[in-house]
Amino acid sequence: MQSRYGMLSLVLFALTLIPHSQDDEMMLFDFKTNAPLMNWFVIDDGVMGGRSQGQFFINPEGNGIFTGRVSLENNGGFSSVRHRFPTLTTQQYSKCLIRLKGDGKRYQFRVKSSIYDRHSYISYFQTTTEWQVIEIPLKQMYPTFRGRKLNIPNFPAEKMEEIAFLVGNKKAETFKLEIDYISLQ
Repeated sequence: MQSRYGMLSLVLFALTLIPHSQDDEMMLFDFKTNAPLMNWFVIDDGVMGGRSQGQFFINPEGNGIFTGRVSLENNGGFSSVRHRFPTLTTQQYSKCLIRLKGDGKRYQFRVKSSIYDRHSYISYFQTTTEWQVIEIPLKQMYPTFRGRKLNIPNFPAEKMEEIAFLVGNKKAETFKLEIDYISLQ
């Protein structure tokens, strides 16, 4: 039997997965001022001794803000924010659309078929300082583990349990990524 907190988490998560009016699109997350962030969490290089610091919150305009500082101290060099959810069947979708405004830096968008996988499938994208819609073909996302490309097939796009954004450009820098929505199409 699930706890009340677990049941509430599932209900709130289900509310974020309400598809648009089109049958061929699924909203993974639509940020609003009252959007629940309980399944979003920041993981920095501190897990390996680094000193980078990221944070994630919703601003007054209702957008998700991933911001912080990447440090190269103690062999560090990355910050990420991840969102986990119950398994979604994704085989009917071919791409991910993300409306965001960046800071001119390069980021990774990452997905996992299972939260138990050690590897992630990634795609790099370059931001501008203006609002833009990033389009990422799902089957072109390739597998990596700890920054190394793996010799296994690209993302099969059959199921998904985690999405993430990561910044790690091999230099000390501040960063800010503002996210409006993330959807599959």
